Amino acid sequence: MHNDELNLNILRNIESLTSQKNLANEITIRVGKINNILKLLVEKAFIKTESVFENKNKNQYKYLLTEGGNNEKVLLRKYFIKIKKTEYKLLQAELDTYNMNTE
Repeated sequence: MHNDELNLNILRNIESLTSQKNLANEITIRVGKINNILKLLVEKAFIKTESVFENKNKNQYKYLLTEGGNNEKVLLRKYFIKIKKTEYKLLQAELDTYNMNTE
């Protein structure tokens, strides 16, 4: 998975994020990678954190999407839609060529 794709997946799921481990399992990457991406998204001001203390011995954070993060999510969606449309056209052309050759 490319960084843009990971960023989009995280931005899409950020507000329902219960733990980094759950998200890592859901999108099948390491927890450390999730942690690094979250830090980067905070640095870019795409998300912000709020401290939530459910356990005295462990800091937990709630992640919130910022306006900049919402804008980035929209841009990434448009970018991936453009890529997918191009891929679709190429696959459709290949299929059409195949069908013409098998008739």
